Amino acid sequence: MQSGNENFLILLVDDRPENIISLEEILDKPGRSFLKANSGNEALKMVLKNEAIGLIMLDVQMPDMDGFEVARILKSTPKTKDLSIVFVTAISKEEQYVLKGFEEGAVDYLQKPLDINITRAKVNVFERLYHAQKAVRNSLAEIERVNKQLERFVFIVSHDLKSPLATIGMLADLIRKDELVQKEKELTENATIIYEVTHKLSGMIESILDYSRKSQSEQTIESVDIQQLVTEIIRLFSLPDKYTIKVEGVLPTIQTKKIKLQQVIQNLISNSIKYNEKSLPEITLGAEDKGDYLVFFVKDNGQGIAKKDQEKIFKLFEVTENTSKHDSSTGVGLNLLKVLVEEQGGKIWVDSEPGIGSTFYFEWRK
Repeated sequence: MQSGNENFLILLVDDRPENIISLEEILDKPGRSFLKANSGNEALKMVLKNEAIGLIMLDVQMPDMDGFEVARILKSTPKTKDLSIVFVTAISKEEQYVLKGFEEGAVDYLQKPLDINITRAKVNVFERLYHAQKAVRNSLAEIERVNKQLERFVFIVSHDLKSPLATIGMLADLIRKDELVQKEKELTENATIIYEVTHKLSGMIESILDYSRKSQSEQTIESVDIQQLVTEIIRLFSLPDKYTIKVEGVLPTIQTKKIKLQQVIQNLISNSIKYNEKSLPEITLGAEDKGDYLVFFVKDNGQGIAKKDQEKIFKLFEVTENTSKHDSSTGVGLNLLKVLVEEQGGKIWVDSEPGIGSTFYFEWRK
């Protein structure tokens, strides 16, 4: 909604001053202001000096440079190509003239002599569109600002985790190489697992740090072997023998942002482990090719989710009632996954039955 201090700036372009005066009288209302140009060249100079122009009312028949030429120049310049232009002309309504106007970048056409009510109605529409577009741009800028803050937060947290993990890895390496420990096979194996998992976690944190350093546009799209990625993720968990994790079929290789896809798959598997207290936990994952998208699924035989909670779990800071003894949910994780998936133009959802298990699905653009 337009606020009281927002202004809609209209550029009136006509080589006859009396036409500009008449048009200004028709369109004048609170919240509007006008710039006036008597030639195409003068209009171009004004547009370059005033980024706040919301609409151009452009006469077609002018000496030296006609309205079609002015529109062509504006539409070929990146800075001005999105400006709304309405041609105002006394030229015949024959189709070829109307089509030429639209080909040169006009968004509407008004015929002289002007119908006052139609002229006002059309400009009112463009004014509302201008303010709506401005609100969208402001919202996007605010989202970008928040994203930058979140990326900075992730960077700080990840950076602070590096040092203790390095210490754990170093100590685990010293323990597994100790002569006394090497005499005990189980101790050696456990120390080796700690060392390997710490090493993998350090690698992940380094990837997150790299991700945090880069803006959205700079993140690298690379060839990702999803089969290999899933295998690496499963290894990372180092699960006891009672857990069964299966991959259905052969997962493809696609061009995508690896870290983001890894975050989604890894977190869904982690949740399937966390919320499963069955004696023999089972997790199955796979993907189906749906043209522009892959539809992934992660299925488990865990405790399931009540119908009333299935939409709630994807909302920020929403925590559902849970029977897991080890639940430390903050209501953030699945919302972040939803954001990552929606960045790809996809969606995430769940099909679940309490006591039977859950299947999480998400779309990922190829």
